[in-house]
Amino acid sequence: MFDNLSDRLTSTFKSLRGQGRISEDNIKDVLRDVRMALLEADVALPVVREFIGRVKEKAMGEDVIQSISPGQAFVKIVNDELIHVMGEANEELNLSTQPPAVILMAGLQGAGKTTSVGKLSKYLREIKKKSVMVVSIDVYRPAAIDQLETLAKDVGVEFFPSDRTQDPVKIAKNAVKAAKKQFIDVLLVDTAGRLHIDEDMMSEITKVHAAIEPVETLFVVDSMTGQDAANTAKAFNEALPLTGVILTKTDGDARGGAALSVRHITGKPIKFMGVGEKLDALQPFHPERVASRILGMGDVLSLVEEAEQKLDKKEAEKLAKKFKKGKGFDLEDFLSQMQQMNKMGGMTGLMDKLPGMGQIPDEVKNKINNKDMDRLQAIILSMTREERRKPDIIKGSRKRRIAAGCGQQVQDVNRMLKQFTQMQKMMKKMRTKGGMKSLMAQMKGAMGGQGGMPM
Repeated sequence: MFDNLSDRLTSTFKSLRGQGRISEDNIKDVLRDVRMALLEADVALPVVREFIGRVKEKAMGEDVIQSISPGQAFVKIVNDELIHVMGEANEELNLSTQPPAVILMAGLQGAGKTTSVGKLSKYLREIKKKSVMVVSIDVYRPAAIDQLETLAKDVGVEFFPSDRTQDPVKIAKNAVKAAKKQFIDVLLVDTAGRLHIDEDMMSEITKVHAAIEPVETLFVVDSMTGQDAANTAKAFNEALPLTGVILTKTDGDARGGAALSVRHITGKPIKFMGVGEKLDALQPFHPERVASRILGMGDVLSLVEEAEQKLDKKEAEKLAKKFKKGKGFDLEDFLSQMQQMNKMGGMTGLMDKLPGMGQIPDEVKNKINNKDMDRLQAIILSMTREERRKPDIIKGSRKRRIAAGCGQQVQDVNRMLKQFTQMQKMMKKMRTKGGMKSLMAQMKGAMGGQGGMPM
C-alpha cells in the first residue's frame, strides 16, 4: 500500500537538498509535486486542498534547525499533516459495556465484509482474549451464512445459526439473547451487502441497528476503490451512526487514497485495515505508523508487535539452545526460519515495514517475492530428514531425486544450497562476532548504511 505515493514523495523531497531555508520560491515546485502525488493516489480533492494549505502555512519561511536540512524539516511537517488527516492515533473498539458488546458490520457487496468478520473474530479471541459469537443476517446472498459458519469454525468462535427464510431483525435479536445466555463477551453481526446503496438496504440495516443497539457500527470498505470508498462511507454514515471504518484489501492498493480521505470526509476513524487474505491479516490502524510508511521510514513498531504475536518463541529458544551447544545451522533450521517469516507476511510483508526500503531500486525490489521462498521450502521438504540435517551428503543423484520430487530443476536445488551456505555463514558470524548487533551492522552496511529517507 502507498507504494506509488511513497516513491513520488521520496523523489520530490530530494529537491530540497542543499537549501539553507524553506521559502516560497524553493517550496512552490515541491508543493505542486506533493499535490500531484496525492491526486494520483486518488485522494479526494477537498482533502488535498486542505492538506496542501496546512503544509504551506507551517512550512513557509520556517528557519531550519541547525544540522537539520530543509528537506528533513519539510518531511516532519508533511508527516505531522498526514497523521492529522488520518486521525492522530489509533482508536480502539469500545467494548466497555455489559456483555455482549454488539458490533454491527455494514458495507457493500464484494468489500470483504464476511471475511472481515472472521478476521475480527480471530483478533478479538486471540489478541483481546474475548469470547466471541458471530451471526449472519444476510438472507439474500447464496451461501453467505455457510461462509460465515466455516470461518467461525476456522477461528474457533461460536456461530449462531440462521437461514434464508428468517427475518434479519429477528435473527439479530435472537442472537443477542443467545449471546447473553452463553455469557459471550462480543457478538459480531454480519449484515447483507448490496452492489450499490439503495433505500431497501438502508431501511433494513437501520431497523436492525435500532433493534440491537450495537456499541460499534463498523463500515467495511474496499480501499482499492480510492476516494469512492470515502464517498460511500459518507453515504452510510448519513443513514447509520457509524463508529468506525475497516479498510480491506490494502495489500493490493498501491495508491492509498482511501486511507487519506475516509477520516476527513466521514469524520469517523479507520479502526482496522485488512493486509492480506489470511485470517490473521487484520491490523489496528495507527495513523502515525502509516504516515511513517508513506514517507519511506518504515513501521518498526508494527513489525515488533507482529513478531511478538506470530513468531513461535519455542522455535526461537530451540535454535538458541542449539547454537549454545555449538551445533551448526542445518536445513531443518533454514526451513523453520522461512516458515516463521511466512507468518510475518514473507519477504514482501517485511520489506513494507523496514526503514529505507524506498531507496532500494525497483528492479531489486521486484526480484524479491514470496514465490521464491515457497520454492525453497518445496525443495527442502522433498529431502529426507538425514539430508536436511547433513546437507554435505547431497550430491548428484540425490539432487536429481530432490528436484524431481518438488517439480524443480537440479539448478534450482544447487541455487538453494548456495543460499543456505550463505545463511549458514551469516548465522556462524552472528554466533561468534557480537551476535545480532553484528549481524544488523552487516545488513546496514550492505544497504549502504542508510536507515531512513535520505535528505
